[in-house]
Amino acid sequence: MAVLLMKLRLVPDDELAEIEALLEENELEFYTTTAGNWGISLPALWLVDGDRKDEAKALLERYAVDRQTRARAAYEEQRRSGSVRSIWDIARESPLRWLGSMLLVAGLLYISLTAFW
Repeated sequence: MAVLLMKLRLVPDDELAEIEALLEENELEFYTTTAGNWGISLPALWLVDGDRKDEAKALLERYAVDRQTRARAAYEEQRRSGSVRSIWDIARESPLRWLGSMLLVAGLLYISLTAFW
């Protein structure tokens, strides 16, 4: 019987492709379900053979550790090269949009907090 392997809500496409390739390499049969037209269903990755769930979970754990290591290394490389965007970089790229966003946040805070004074 099929078992839920992982939920796919907010999973990037590249990560899903890597996971699918990993499962195919290890000859684990699976299928995916989508969120549907209205986005209210469960997007998920299902394992066809429930008896191999432990094997699949172990593969996913190793993959998650590997992906985290790669992401941290990529971030450190970007930080060393100075290409990581900060809030000030965003403000310099689009000052009017940034100022508008800050004014909107300040306005919402003002409206929210003055009700209690």
